[in-house]
Amino acid sequence: MIRRYPDSFAAVLQQCEEIFRPGIRELDLYQTTSSKVVRHWILRRLCWCLAPARKEHPMEFPIPESLKIEHAELHAELVDATTAGGRVGEAAKEVARRLHRHFVREEEFALPPLALLGVLATGKFASGMADVLPLTDRLEAELSGMLGEHKEIVAALGDLVAAAKAENMPKYTVFAQKLVLHARTEEEVLYPAAILVGRYVKRVLGR
Repeated sequence: MIRRYPDSFAAVLQQCEEIFRPGIRELDLYQTTSSKVVRHWILRRLCWCLAPARKEHPMEFPIPESLKIEHAELHAELVDATTAGGRVGEAAKEVARRLHRHFVREEEFALPPLALLGVLATGKFASGMADVLPLTDRLEAELSGMLGEHKEIVAALGDLVAAAKAENMPKYTVFAQKLVLHARTEEEVLYPAAILVGRYVKRVLGR
């Protein structure tokens, strides 16, 4: 099939206004170049947004702000512990080593589905919510690994507690206990809730 392309740069921008914002570099290049090849390349690139079969932008699932703040606070406290020096500093660095990859994975696929909880609780539904299924499917598939990481993190936190008591730094004992409780909350509430979001969406879609 031969696809027709708009005849002018202005026509492309007008048709793509809602889904494409051209950069200054592309605009300057189009206006200053005398090369028909380069101009044609820019037009073809912009016209991709006009393709009939192009998939709409997937729905976004921002992590609930309360969870983002909690993660940020825990991370800041852990960074503080790593600078304490002595046994506490070394134990905190080991916690950080185990925790970093876990937090990244959580924020990649375990926590974003929770963005739908409030909407689904009101009975509202949109077909775009199906975009959450790759995230919830991955969480189900990798749940045992996530829980295993929790065990490793909690073990490292035990060492941090022992070091904090030995060096009389009680605030790091409190921090470790807070992080253990956070892990329990994820296991008992957040992960199951995220999985249920996926199963509910599948049920509504008849999958």
